[in-house]
Amino acid sequence: MPIGSGDRSVQAANSLAEHTKQLCSGVFVVGRNPYGFVQHDLRTIDHYHDWDATSVDVDFDDRTVTLADDRGNERTAVYHPSQGCTLLPEDGSGVSFEPTAVSPDLEEPHEQEWPMGDVGAVAHDPDSVDTDRLSTVLDRATSDPPSHAMPPGTRALVVLRDGKVVGERYASGFNERTRHVSWSMGKSVTSALIGVLVEEGQFDVDDPAPIEEWEGDDRREIRIADLLRMSSGLEFRRSRDEAEVPHFMPEDHHHRPYFDSIDVFDFASSRPLEHEPNTVWRYRNCDPLSLGRIIRETVESTGRSYLEFPQRALYDRIGVRDMVHEPDRNGNFVMSGFNYGTARDWARFGLLHLWEGEWLGERILPEDWIDFVTTPAPADSEGGYGGQFWLNRDHELPEVPEDAYSARGYRGQLTMIVPSMDTVIVRLGHTPTVHFEEFNTLIREILDCVDA
Repeated sequence: MPIGSGDRSVQAANSLAEHTKQLCSGVFVVGRNPYGFVQHDLRTIDHYHDWDATSVDVDFDDRTVTLADDRGNERTAVYHPSQGCTLLPEDGSGVSFEPTAVSPDLEEPHEQEWPMGDVGAVAHDPDSVDTDRLSTVLDRATSDPPSHAMPPGTRALVVLRDGKVVGERYASGFNERTRHVSWSMGKSVTSALIGVLVEEGQFDVDDPAPIEEWEGDDRREIRIADLLRMSSGLEFRRSRDEAEVPHFMPEDHHHRPYFDSIDVFDFASSRPLEHEPNTVWRYRNCDPLSLGRIIRETVESTGRSYLEFPQRALYDRIGVRDMVHEPDRNGNFVMSGFNYGTARDWARFGLLHLWEGEWLGERILPEDWIDFVTTPAPADSEGGYGGQFWLNRDHELPEVPEDAYSARGYRGQLTMIVPSMDTVIVRLGHTPTVHFEEFNTLIREILDCVDA
């Protein structure tokens, strides 16, 4: 469908809005230099508005970022500690939730043994690991540009074998305490939080999704399991899959939560049914965001703080200190994409799944949870997706074991669990164009080193 000049103006305005939020997060959540972040991150992926005609205002006192262009568009995002950055409405009004300081209920990482802390995290001379060769692979992967057909823009790599760090590398300017944007890896966290609530006995995955508006129409047949498997059947358009849906336009439902200051939970769960549940698999943000609504309403019904819930119910229990999930202006976590974490914290998340939901003797996820999230969604004919995790059953990465599964995010974010090799691999970075053959090479070479 041809794009008219009016549509281009809307796209430019919405692109400006999304990148206002991204820049705010890059500065205040990650700690990047604003102008370096624009130059090396945003300019490399933004082709909708003219950065040379865009002013950048970073207010370190008010902790806001404002972008304005020569078309008269202006947007602001605000930072709140613990909740990260939120895009404000065009009218300039503030957030509609009460920001809450959330500190980890943990000792300092240098005071606790791995995996709860960082003491003793690194295995020295581990059995069956060719550490010299692995070191060379990690050096090549994080070089600029990378060598040997590996994905460009790798900024952090952590490799666990037998529960310990056997390889770790960071690109220049990044380190083990740097948070990285993790994008859709937050979907897998949404899955884990649902698992925590299932383990508590709040509901079961085969229960109808407890969303009140769905009880009186055909959406009442949607189960929690269908949402986890991206098989709800809700009508939700996505520009990448539908040529008639332009990116950065309101009808691009999948991406709209990132560039529009809306209640993302209400938007996702208000969509009508397009397909019978559990019959059509589609990668759409309506499903994890509807799960997010279920999490919030369930947590608040038990008298707990929703904004504290991820830290208290999951992260404090597995030694994770630096995860940030950013909310919309109504305080709903946009965990379909706005997530930030360190490579070691993502490694701990992967380790929880490698250990089948049990952590140092404490069961956090149900006993059969890992079986559920690694079983292909019945509606996915390729067998490449489970319960908010990507599976390698479809051999998308042909030189990686079939039992591997992963949390994945935009531009090459990856936390891969390989049960048959007792291995977790975390890769974070900025890769504007992802080629799976490059990731296949990277992961294969790492696995060759840990199975030497």
